[in-house]
Amino acid sequence: MNITVLTPDKKIFEGPIISIKVPGTDGQFMVLKNHAPIVSSLEKGKVEIVTSKGEYEYYDNDSGDIKKMAEPGKKIIYQVTGGFIEVLNNEVSLLIESLSAE
Repeated sequence: MNITVLTPDKKIFEGPIISIKVPGTDGQFMVLKNHAPIVSSLEKGKVEIVTSKGEYEYYDNDSGDIKKMAEPGKKIIYQVTGGFIEVLNNEVSLLIESLSAE
């Protein structure tokens, strides 16, 4: 499963993942491989991404830089102010308003 996470001004994450947990409008939910197609709005809260095999790029909260890595099973957490998620054919698009302080 692949994901692209975007804010209006930058790419936050791109690459292969095992799962993503998001704060949906009707409650938190997780997306795994072969999830049914869905489009959902997101509330303010925590997004948890678990990486898979292969190279990925991610925004590092501590340094403020985009980093490249290939470590499977790494959990990356972002606090978001809201947005939308779309899942279709193991491709996930996450559009977030902005990152918030943890």
